[in-house]
Formats: sequence, structure tokens, C-alpha cells
Amino acid sequence: MNKIRTVFFISDRTGITAENLGHSLLSQFEGIKFNRVRLPFLDTVDKAREALAQINECSIADGQRPLVFSTLILPAVRNIIEQSDALFLDLFEMFIVPLEAELGVSSSHAVGRSHAAGKNYNSRMDAVNYALNHDDGGITRDLHLADIILIGVSRCGKTPTSLYLAMQYGINTANYPLVPEDFASGSLPQALKPLHSKLQGLTIRPERLQQIRTERSPNSRYAALENCQQEVRQAESMMRQENIPYLDVTTMSVEEIATTILHQTGLKRPV
Repeated sequence: MNKIRTVFFISDRTGITAENLGHSLLSQFEGIKFNRVRLPFLDTVDKAREALAQINECSIADGQRPLVFSTLILPAVRNIIEQSDALFLDLFEMFIVPLEAELGVSSSHAVGRSHAAGKNYNSRMDAVNYALNHDDGGITRDLHLADIILIGVSRCGKTPTSLYLAMQYGINTANYPLVPEDFASGSLPQALKPLHSKLQGLTIRPERLQQIRTERSPNSRYAALENCQQEVRQAESMMRQENIPYLDVTTMSVEEIATTILHQTGLKRPV
């Protein structure tokens, strides 16, 4: 059996929904390598026919049917793709039909509804701008407007988590690094003291921190294991001393970090 399978993610919009759900499902199948192909903005019959040809050509070349995860809404487009020599998984059809039956209302079948621009989009973009402007303690102005402030040593995952919380949920997230000067003073940076209730710590195992820092600054004291061990130890000590909750993110994805923070803090998602 061929352990490489081609997977198509197709949509009449961005395809983010198809990819996210498809990736989650495929992650359950170990030992198989998936060759992923994205076909977004499939919103005309001509584009659908081109995609159909591509899928069928892939089926012949691979000697086995590709997998197709679809969130196509337009019936004319979907009907063409359904003719492909592939396992066609219509993600919307799986859920929309039973929902229509349960709610007693027909769905709008509007293209792009799940990613439509509007208040939610603007909220997320405002939050992204806030996260970028308050990254690594660069700007302390308006820090009080943060919904949450992530603290921890440099390169422990504060920035990607801040941006993820902003982009996905519209949460104003600032992040502030704990540096040797803070450890020497034995107390939190002055800008953070009035905002104690908003603080959430992140920590990481020194060995992993060394790997990350070495990619950025090889052969430096900054990346030395001994220095990483000392900074992590001092940061955790400070957070315990200040009664700040912290999370070990060594083996966690950004999605897991964000979800855990939301769950543990009870922070409401504006979006």
C-alpha cells in the first residue's frame, strides 16, 4: 500500500475551514504521508472543470484515489467536483443538511459567510495591531487596555501566542519579556505592577529554549544552556513569588497554549 496519499482542500473562498477540519481528521492516521494541495476561490464552473481535471490526473498518476475535503457552496461547482475519481468529503453537506432538518429552516447557501468582513473582522484586526504595537514590551503606553499580558523569558512563545489570540479571537494581548535586569531587581517591571490581574506567565524547559535561541543567535551567551537554565529558574521563581499563574509550553502548540489560557483565565472571547 502506498503510504503517500494526495489530499485536496477545495473551497469557493479561502479554504481555511476545509483545511482546519481536514488536518484534524488526518492527524489521526499515523504512518501515512499526505501530499496536501490547496485549491481556494473555486467559484466558477470553468475553475471547477480545471480542478476536476487536476484531481483526476492525480488519481491516475498516484494509482489511487485522492482525498477531497470540500466546503463548496455553489451547487453548479460542487456537482462538477463530485464527479471526480476521488473520495469526496463535503464538509458543509455533512452538517448543513441535519441542521436544516433540526432547525426547520433552510440555510442561506451564501458563499464566504463564515469569513465575512464586518464587526468581527475589524475587532480581530484591531487586536492584531494592538499585539504588534505591544510586542516584547516595546511600548508600555495603553498597556492597561490589554485583556491579557503574557510574560516570560525571551523566545518562550509569547509573540506567536499574542498574535494567535488576537487574530482568532480579537483579544487584546500584550507581551512583556522578563530579562536579567528584572531578576537582579527582584521584582516585576514597574509597568506591570499595576496590572497584576492581567498577567499570565509562560515558561519553557531550558533545553528547548537553548534550541530556539541557538537558531537565532548561535554560539552566544544568550543561547548557552547554562544561561537558559538560569533565566528560566529566575523567571519561574519571580512568578511564584508574585503569585502569577504560569504555563509550561515546551510541548504545546500555539493553538493549545491559547486554548489553555482562555480556559484557565475564563477570558471571554469578543469574537
